[in-house]
Amino acid sequence: MVKVVGVRFKSAGKIYFFDPGEFEIEENSNVIVETARGVEFGQVVVPIRDVTEEEIIAPLKPVIRVATDEDKKHAKENKQREEDAYNICLKKIREHNLNMKLIDVEYTFDNNKVLFYFTADGRVDFRELVKDLAAVFKTRIELRQIGVRDEAKMLGGIGVCGRVLCCNSYLGEFQPVSIKMAKEQCLSLNPTKISGTCGRLMCCLKYEQDAYEEIISRVPKIGAVVSTPAGQGTVIDISMLKEIVKVKLDKGNETDFQFYKADEVKVVKDVVSDEFSDINYEELKQLKQLED
Repeated sequence: MVKVVGVRFKSAGKIYFFDPGEFEIEENSNVIVETARGVEFGQVVVPIRDVTEEEIIAPLKPVIRVATDEDKKHAKENKQREEDAYNICLKKIREHNLNMKLIDVEYTFDNNKVLFYFTADGRVDFRELVKDLAAVFKTRIELRQIGVRDEAKMLGGIGVCGRVLCCNSYLGEFQPVSIKMAKEQCLSLNPTKISGTCGRLMCCLKYEQDAYEEIISRVPKIGAVVSTPAGQGTVIDISMLKEIVKVKLDKGNETDFQFYKADEVKVVKDVVSDEFSDINYEELKQLKQLED
């Protein structure tokens, strides 16, 4: 087992593990640590605990110190510098007539580097912009192109549910989301109804997917031939969460519809089909563009 402390550098950012050393570090306290991009000021969100070696990326970097009042003051000053740097960079982008959207600016705690995050439709030649920014700030400059999901996470906003975006409020890392999840949850495959503010599939599709997969393993598919207490029939509809199937019974020339719980019927002949066979190529192509 390895003793670690979990640190975040943003309110809903990824949690990184560090070696607490001999420091007594409490949850929500601030610490100074060394990261791959330089010395950083972070907040402890996971107090000291033991984890397995598989949960960490070795070698584990140590906590330099618990943040002092002077460190906290310097971190606030950096926030002001970031606002000024944002405005300067915005002006320089306009001067160079670059087709890019500036999203955020970050100073490392030791001021050895300034990172500018931006989005763009394609590749951007920003070499001259970097030279101008380096001349202004007299430090290392890094321009980093990000995707639309990261843009939404940084900027925040309100989702269709009326709540603050999950990615901006508490999601530390993005989880893969697919069209298959929307289909298995019996949601409308209308892109405007299943995409979030970022224009990609809503992250919340992932939340209940495990429960739906468990239900799907118990409920027969639409089109499956099943035996029921009233005879054999074909499943024509499913109420997924209630685990109820609508069956068209085979009774000669008569048509009889009955509702049964999934555990009351037994599959005689399963249906094998392409999961997207009922969607035409153009619609499927448009839906696939929502996936990351």
